[in-house]
Amino acid sequence: MSFTVWAAFLLASVVIAVSPGPGAVICMSTGLRHGNAATLRVIAGLEAALLVHLAVVFAGLGAVLAASTTAFTIVKIIGAAYLLWLGIEKWRDPGEAVEGGGAAVTRSLFLQGLLVNLTNPKAIVFMAALVPQFIDPHAVQWPQFAIMSVTTVVVDTIVMSAYAKLAARFAPLLRSSAALRTQNRVFGSLFVGAGAFLAASSR
Repeated sequence: MSFTVWAAFLLASVVIAVSPGPGAVICMSTGLRHGNAATLRVIAGLEAALLVHLAVVFAGLGAVLAASTTAFTIVKIIGAAYLLWLGIEKWRDPGEAVEGGGAAVTRSLFLQGLLVNLTNPKAIVFMAALVPQFIDPHAVQWPQFAIMSVTTVVVDTIVMSAYAKLAARFAPLLRSSAALRTQNRVFGSLFVGAGAFLAASSR
């Protein structure tokens, strides 16, 4: 992969990562509620799912998902349902202050990040359309896939961390129960909106 091709892919990765989506919403929500350290667990889940997406695309299965209306619809419904569930859970949260982390919280945050990205079929379809544009079919492909995977994950990690840090800066101002309830309802509404948007979307 030439430097010019890599630079073009890097730019595309930045644009994709910066575009607001469910990943950015969950990072900001976690940053406000739990702080930066906890958000790293969410980001780890997001990036693990992103690697799965890339592996699916590299294996050629992304094209199958893009071509199969049934497969796309199934994954879309699962993803939309999960986002709606997250939104409802946020609305039901009483808004009590959270202190500390613990193993259970760590697993929960990682799993939330993993599922938010993993159940988004549009991400796989988008990757399936984007990645082949930067592949040299005449060169050995696995080093190209490795470079693109590392680039995508590093860029997305930086951008998601920036979203979380931006949100966490306002955390000291939003520690009361009333403020926490408002946060939960705002982010709950965003998750519900993202779920509804995904459910109504097409390829």
